[in-house]
Amino acid sequence: MDAIERDLLEKVADLHGVPEGAYNIRENGRSVSRSSSANIEIVSKTEAGKSGIDILIKPGTKNESVHIPVILSQSGLREVVYNDFYIGEGADVLIVAGCGIHNCGVQSSEHSGVHTFRVGKGAKVRYVEKHYGEGDGSGERIMNPTSEVYIEEGGSMEMETTQIKGVDSTCRVTKAVLAAGASLVVREKIYTHGKQFAKTDFFVDLNGEGSAADVVSRSVAAGNSHQEFNAVINGNARCTGHSECDAIIMDHGTVTALPALTANSVDAELIHEAAIGKIAGEQLIKLMTLGLSEQQAEQQIIQGFLK
Repeated sequence: MDAIERDLLEKVADLHGVPEGAYNIRENGRSVSRSSSANIEIVSKTEAGKSGIDILIKPGTKNESVHIPVILSQSGLREVVYNDFYIGEGADVLIVAGCGIHNCGVQSSEHSGVHTFRVGKGAKVRYVEKHYGEGDGSGERIMNPTSEVYIEEGGSMEMETTQIKGVDSTCRVTKAVLAAGASLVVREKIYTHGKQFAKTDFFVDLNGEGSAADVVSRSVAAGNSHQEFNAVINGNARCTGHSECDAIIMDHGTVTALPALTANSVDAELIHEAAIGKIAGEQLIKLMTLGLSEQQAEQQIIQGFLK
């Protein structure tokens, strides 16, 4: 692994070397390093035409983590990867994913990751995913992540997804089905600039009594970039659902937010919030009186907003 690839690994997974616990590092279309632990097993998929891994987490596993970063430094490489997670009953684990693309060529590089999570009864999962692109080539950096989440009775999942910068095009899809007492919390952060495009689709079915979902997206659209946020929550039982889109637009950036709430039970409580606008002038002035330039003040506000 060269310096560029090591830098990508640090940016998307905060790794400075070999991680502790179970991990699988994928580089330019193949697994280059892997380790399982006593409670977390990682195995290659055997289905024809499907590249990816299965991650098997034993019931009752506590305070363990698994890292599965992907890095691409080869211009023109396009791949679809399928990763399936089986989280056993009562487990409590951290999953760290992410993809970094360095493209200095003229061909587009693309990573499409399809992650399926099966969260067992009473299990808890924290999932952290970062996407990052760089390189001075004219080829695009494309990432299309799909997450399918199935949470059994009393299980919970927290998802923290971040698109740092440098991704030319992304279509992000998350589908979730929750059983009784299950909960899902999503915190999404996206920054786009130039002519970049980002689309986010959330589809959540609250099927079980007492299930709950809280989906919040914060984003900044600068330059001539465009973003779309779509959130569909179906309350099919006594449940609570909340979706929120907060966006800052700068320059000629545009953002579209489309909520859709369906209550199929009289005991379903569903809420959507959306706020789109530019940086308030008084915020800029306040920071500029402290000695910052207008550009520095904007960056401080953006960093605080996306923190």
